Amino acid sequence: MTRLSVEMLAADAVEPITSAGHAQLGIAVLAGIAVIVLLITQFKLHAFLALTIGSLALGAFAGAPIDKVILSFTAGLGSTVAGVGVLIALGAILGKLLADSGGADQIVDTILAKAGGRAMPWAMVLIASVIGLPLFFEVGIVLLIPVVLMVAKRGNYSLMRIGIPALAGLSVMHGLIPPHPGPLVAIDAVKANLGLTLALGVLVAIPTVIIAGPVFSKYAARWVDVPAPDKMIPTRASEDLEKRPGFGVTIATVMLPVVLMLSKALVDIIVDDPTHMVQRVFDVIGSPLIALLAAVIMGMFTLGRAAGFTKDRISTTVEKSLAPIAGILLIVGAGGGFKQTLIDSGVGQMILEISKDWSIPALLLAWLIAVAIRLATGSATVATISAAGLVAPLAADMSTAHVSLLVLAIGAGSLFFSHVNDAGFWLVKEYFGLSVGQTVKTWSVMETIISVVAGGLVLLLSLVI
Repeated sequence: MTRLSVEMLAADAVEPITSAGHAQLGIAVLAGIAVIVLLITQFKLHAFLALTIGSLALGAFAGAPIDKVILSFTAGLGSTVAGVGVLIALGAILGKLLADSGGADQIVDTILAKAGGRAMPWAMVLIASVIGLPLFFEVGIVLLIPVVLMVAKRGNYSLMRIGIPALAGLSVMHGLIPPHPGPLVAIDAVKANLGLTLALGVLVAIPTVIIAGPVFSKYAARWVDVPAPDKMIPTRASEDLEKRPGFGVTIATVMLPVVLMLSKALVDIIVDDPTHMVQRVFDVIGSPLIALLAAVIMGMFTLGRAAGFTKDRISTTVEKSLAPIAGILLIVGAGGGFKQTLIDSGVGQMILEISKDWSIPALLLAWLIAVAIRLATGSATVATISAAGLVAPLAADMSTAHVSLLVLAIGAGSLFFSHVNDAGFWLVKEYFGLSVGQTVKTWSVMETIISVVAGGLVLLLSLVI
């Protein structure tokens, strides 16, 4: 499990900062979200400030002491930046090296040559699914965004036509397929069979990612017709270079963190002994921080040096890569602060208590609980952990296949309608240069399609196996 998910688990167990009743908490959540949306859409306030003010408003409406609200917000901001911020920075450096050296141009030119026209969205969803298999969602985004933006720009494609399939591939892997933290925690909680869950997860994931990716992107491109934001796309570097890295070495550099993290996941499954030396070694080299750091260092040679960069030129490239992401880091961090304020206010616990008396099928109950916690906290991992803990006793009377389907139902529910309290929402908004409304029309709707389609497929499978 990643450090971020461990911190989420710990945060979920903290005593609520308020003793407000369910009705007051529900009103506080709606009021906090309304304040954020109003400040951003009507008053054009920066999202970082809006999220900060919205968190304070939530605490005030819930009747929590303001000093405890501040502590919750700052703790959530700090843990989010600690868990995701460094990865975003390393990904930005790797992306800048990829772009300035001409490596990204090499990838884009090759993809455009091999899969032009109608095949491009399908190529993007395939690439994203493969890269997203072992990666935490945010890591996959920072690795894929440069390629997505450049393919859209150079191939004159709608950004949504290319971007939505890539995001769908990453998101489906994150919510449904081990070794992602959420599915692994759910598998452990309900004692599911890992191999069977993986197999059924792939069976559910393939049609889900097709519908939410290439198919939905046709409509998303009509609803939101925006160009790739120029501030995130450097000029075509290779036009000013005498040489550029080859396609093979460029792909190898980009895939290095994928291979390292996937190796860690496989070793964790095969060895399954935290004290074993092999597993301890792979736990280090396969951690997102070390894997991305290794790719950055490798990229300085395979990308920078291959393009003829001097040491000073490489240093300048690294320095220039960090400035554009300052705003993104603050917004993502503030989103984490708002999420933590929600959790510490007792919203997740409130939803769990209310749902205990619902008399519905176990798979649908698991999906609905995960949906409710996802909407309230914005965290797919927290939604998965909480829902799995609640429905775990129900797994005792299920067949092995249905226990695996229970895990997938939880994972599907945890992806439902990402909105302003989800760090992923702000990542997509800022990287793609969208407004809040445009992000809802594309990203939020795509997440809902994934959740509903995957949940429906799980229920259908439960009838035939």
